[in-house]
Amino acid sequence: MSLPILMTVDDDPAVSRSVARDLRRRYGKEYRVIRADSGADALDALREIKLRGDAVAAILADYRMPQMDGIAFLEQAMDLFPHARRALLTAYADTDAAIQAINVVDVDHYLLKPWDPPEEKLYPVIDALVETWRAAGDKPVGEIKLVGHRWSAPSYQVRDFLARNAVPYRWYGVDDPEACRLLEAAGATAADIPVVITPEGAVLKEPTGQQIADAVGLSTQPAKDFYDLVVVGGGPAGLGAAVYGASEGLRTVLVERKATGGQAGTSSRIENYLGFPDGVSGAQLTDRARRQAQKFGAEVLTARDVTGLEARGSSRVITFGDGSEISAHSVVLASGVAYRALEAEGIAELAGRGVFYGSASTEAPECKNEHVYIVGGANSAGQAAVFFSRYASEVSILVRGPSLQASMSHYLIEQIEAIDNIHVRPRTTVIKAHGVEHLEELTLCDKENDVTETVPAGHLFIFIGAAPRTEWLGDDISRDGHGFVRTGPDLLVEGKRPPGWTLERDPHYLESSIPGVFVAGDVRAQSVKRVASAVGEGAMAVTLVHRYLEQQ
Repeated sequence: MSLPILMTVDDDPAVSRSVARDLRRRYGKEYRVIRADSGADALDALREIKLRGDAVAAILADYRMPQMDGIAFLEQAMDLFPHARRALLTAYADTDAAIQAINVVDVDHYLLKPWDPPEEKLYPVIDALVETWRAAGDKPVGEIKLVGHRWSAPSYQVRDFLARNAVPYRWYGVDDPEACRLLEAAGATAADIPVVITPEGAVLKEPTGQQIADAVGLSTQPAKDFYDLVVVGGGPAGLGAAVYGASEGLRTVLVERKATGGQAGTSSRIENYLGFPDGVSGAQLTDRARRQAQKFGAEVLTARDVTGLEARGSSRVITFGDGSEISAHSVVLASGVAYRALEAEGIAELAGRGVFYGSASTEAPECKNEHVYIVGGANSAGQAAVFFSRYASEVSILVRGPSLQASMSHYLIEQIEAIDNIHVRPRTTVIKAHGVEHLEELTLCDKENDVTETVPAGHLFIFIGAAPRTEWLGDDISRDGHGFVRTGPDLLVEGKRPPGWTLERDPHYLESSIPGVFVAGDVRAQSVKRVASAVGEGAMAVTLVHRYLEQQ
């Protein structure tokens, strides 16, 4: 087989030769380096490469090029090689413009010219690009076949599960001729959708998340009965705990009910996370964190629902939905939060059929040239608005308050104001959703002008605050009135330790009312709801786990 390709595109011959030379010096034995002098020439080369069936690992494109700049080129290159990693080459003077332009295309990095010495400024970036490409591979979409209905909530849930877990699949609408042929071959009917067909030909009718996970090779069964550390929840806090726990020698298992990443994993772009000046998608960030945890030896279990936690002597026992158990010396609760339900007529009935909680990025192609409505005024709502503005003809952000200023980061507000097809509607609420098979209209109330109107709508995305996932915890875990878990000093009432506390010390800072059970991230009472703080709490929890284990 031919070597995978590293492509560089720059209209400056000297720069083009220089970057190609540096790439060949480091990567020439494992990759074929190809350079082009313009976006048009590069696209012609990519079409030929596609026809030959060769793989493209990474593309580096100059930001400023005549006729077709780097952003426009990368947009078209993505259509040919969607799995290739992408980076922009830019001068220092163009950094701000490049960062803003990166929001248009899912670019992995940008590189400043000159990049001397390449050992410090070029190769680490290329190493990250090719490592990510190798992990994802260049597998053609279509290994998993999914037959479903566009407006079926269970079909949407399967699509979302596969996408969130980075499982390539090909979607067939139930009315497509090929879908009919697949159903017939599978011995299924339209009444059985969603139907999943694996590459080996196994057929899953109306499958559960665990059945899908087992079929596509995701790990669902623990390798051991006893661990040093069980992490419940695969968001940033849980991933942070898993990385630091495993890297410090603790036998660590992370348990996630759906997909690693949590709410952060659905974010189209996080731009204020330390170390990513050009931003990073939630999926990219959490994918790297998951691979990092696994590199250090942490197990990651997917599609496992945790239903119980109790102390049995020195062990902390986790119970799964199927009744099975695992035990550990310590536990980190990082189960995160879920979006609160929107209390409006018709919303619950149309969930998954035009009404979605969170970003639901799998729906983006269906929003092309439509008017999309987003409810909420926090960062997650703003990031979704920017993302969907690339597809929809218009995006309306509905906010209860007078503006976005109180709840959204300043950089994101400025970004939204610069996008012509995003409009903010303050003091506006949804009072009713209309539709039979799917969402068709919304009734909105403009409280500022005391006006009610009904508008056509096919997609509504809801981001209205969060509720903790703590209903499965027993009475031994102290929680506040909203269900968030109390830890450390919050457990002390008039200097007294919580009821049932048996140790001759106060609870550690992130420790719950059960010794050895720590809490990190959004599920913790009084936590800061930001990705960076969640990762930090996950790491801090592991430090406290060590302290707890040393005291036993």
